[in-house]
Formats: sequence, C-alpha cells, structure tokens
Amino acid sequence: MEWLFNQYKSDEEFQQSYPLSPFSDEVILYLNELSSALLRMPEVRHYPDVVTFAFFCRKANLLHLQKEYATNSLRLGRGIVFHIAPSNVPVNFAYSLICGLLAGNNNIVRLPGKQFRQVDLIVEALRTLSADERSHTVSRMIHLIKYERGGIETTTYSALADVRVIWGGDETIRTIRQSPLPPRSYDIAFADRYSVCVLNAISILEEPSLDKIVEGFYNDTYLFDQNACSAPQLMIWIGTEDKIEKAKEYFWTALQQYVDRKYKLEPILAVDKLSAFYRQAILSDVIKEENENNNLWRVRLRELSADIPQYRCAGGYFSEYSTTDFNDLASIITTKYQTLAYFGFSKDELQQFVLNNHIKGIDRIVPIGKTTDFSLIWDGYDLITMLSREISIL
Repeated sequence: MEWLFNQYKSDEEFQQSYPLSPFSDEVILYLNELSSALLRMPEVRHYPDVVTFAFFCRKANLLHLQKEYATNSLRLGRGIVFHIAPSNVPVNFAYSLICGLLAGNNNIVRLPGKQFRQVDLIVEALRTLSADERSHTVSRMIHLIKYERGGIETTTYSALADVRVIWGGDETIRTIRQSPLPPRSYDIAFADRYSVCVLNAISILEEPSLDKIVEGFYNDTYLFDQNACSAPQLMIWIGTEDKIEKAKEYFWTALQQYVDRKYKLEPILAVDKLSAFYRQAILSDVIKEENENNNLWRVRLRELSADIPQYRCAGGYFSEYSTTDFNDLASIITTKYQTLAYFGFSKDELQQFVLNNHIKGIDRIVPIGKTTDFSLIWDGYDLITMLSREISIL
C-alpha cells in the first residue's frame, strides 16, 4: 500500500473530521487554486484531459454549477466517501474526488494501479496546495492511496465509508461489493457501459469543413483508446442510401487523415482488432469496410442486434449501421447504453426519440466532441444530491 496524499496521522483522526455544506466557500476557493496550480505547470498543456479538468475547477464554473443547486433545503456532506477509480481513464479519479468535495465530504480515493503522468501532475498540484495554510481545511478532506487489486484495504476503507463510489467493469463491482459497508451506507456504482453516435448524413454533407467535427470525434474516441464508457463504438447513419455513402466517404476520409497525424497505435491493439472482427464476423452478419491502415477499422452491420455491445474493441474499431429512421436504434437500447453522441439533430428530435420510444438506457445525449465532458449528473445519478444528506426542520 502506498499513500500519495494524506494529511492525517491516523484513520481515527480522519473519521472525526466534519462534513461541510455542498459548494462551501472553502471548497470552491480550494478548487479554484487547484485549477490555477495545474494551469501554471508547463507540462500540463500536453495533456488535454488535465487542462479540461483544470477548467472545470475554475471558480466561475463552480459558481455556475452552484446556482443549479440553490434551494432552501439544509444539506451537509454524508461524511466519508470511499472512491475506487477505474484503471483506464487517468483523470476520472480527480472528477470523482471533486464531486465528493463539492458535496461536503471527506474522501478516500484509490488511484488507478496503472501509471499515468496525468495522475502524477494532479497529485503534485494537490501537494503544492497542502503547503498553503489557506488550503488546510480542504486538504485534510483528501486521502489518496494506491494498493493492489484484491487487497485487504478495500475491506478496511469500505468499513469506514458512508458512501462508496465504484468505477469499473461489472465483475470489478461484484468483487468490491463482497467488502461490506456499514448498515446505513450505500454504493454508487458506475458499471461497464456502451455508447453510440448518430449522424445525419445530409448535415455532414452540408458542412464546408469537418475539421472541428473530426477533432471532437477523435477526442471522444481515440484520446482514451475507446476505453471510456462514453466513447462511441456503434455508428448510426441516418438518411437515404446515396447520401449516407457520400457522407461516410467525406467523414471517414477526414477522420483517417486526422488520426494518422495524431494517433500512435499500439501493436497489441492491431491484433485485438483483427480478433474482434473475426469473432464478430462469425457470430453476426457483417462486412468489413476497406481502410487505409490499422488505425481505423469499420465494420458494416447488415442488421442491428441486441448483442452488439459484446463486440466492442479499443483503438479505433467502429460498427456502423445505415437507416432512414432514427427510431430503429430504439430496438436495441438497453440499460447497458450510456451516452448518445449526435450531429445534425435538434434537441426536440432527440427528446422525441427518448419519449416516444420509452427507452430504458442512455443517460447522456451530447454533441460530438462532448462525450468525455464531465457533469455532476453522470449515468443518471445526481452526484451532489446522492453524496449529501438533507436535514428536515419542521
């Protein structure tokens, strides 16, 4: 076990710390200082996910979010939140942490086991702030720890938790839940999910340049090798056959050129893509499109089937389906689906798709380029509300 950030001498001292009100002045000022500390680091500009996190922590943004929670209710943090971060998205631990802080809680965060420079930079900024007396109150609300999967630490810190936040695959969640929580405590679990992108063929063709769209789609997918649950794996094209074919050529050619400039494919992912396609071809009715190289694999589906999420693969592997009717997508949507990325549709059209089809899945609908943008409402959970408690006075 390795402590990366710990302002307390003992677990008992940590347990005696007190919760704050959501969006307390101390936390907002602390996170604003964290934002400034990160943006002052020259190396940070090489990591767009850290830059995005830093901008999320700015005082102006937090005050804007605070207004959305402005009510007359009396709320305090629940106490201690134990966060178990995923191993495949570097900055996720930091977003989970600041949700705990904004809700008014003390936080124990298990960091990703895999080494990420982004994690090091954020931890370094937290350590810098801890030396400032003005940050003392909030610094003492943060525990950062690393330990091997399956260690006794999960049981130890689960026993202290008022809320346990689990980010991970279904099997990881099942394993962690074997460590009991106190009777009044509960889990917020972010399970393995699947995401989809819907494109209006005519809207794509009407764009004089796809530069911004392609850049946004790259950030949605390739930036984390499609490992994030929010990264689209399935592409749905809407339009007539001739328009779709032209739009595909326009879009995929632009993306291929951008990916070839920006992306470095790991050899193991090339093997994974080939294996994934063979498996998909055997078990479903598909055609592989011709691509210039292994950076981009496109698999054309002759039909939509409910089992499509099991064919996901990282590193630029996309199944795509063409239809004239957006509502065809509804037939396969389950609770496994998280994010719907879109281009070329109005909010009213998207709302009607959800309401008319009574879909059980999809918790987020965002434009292309916004799938990795963090929100205090995630996977359908209002995190500030769930990480705090309301006190009634009659």
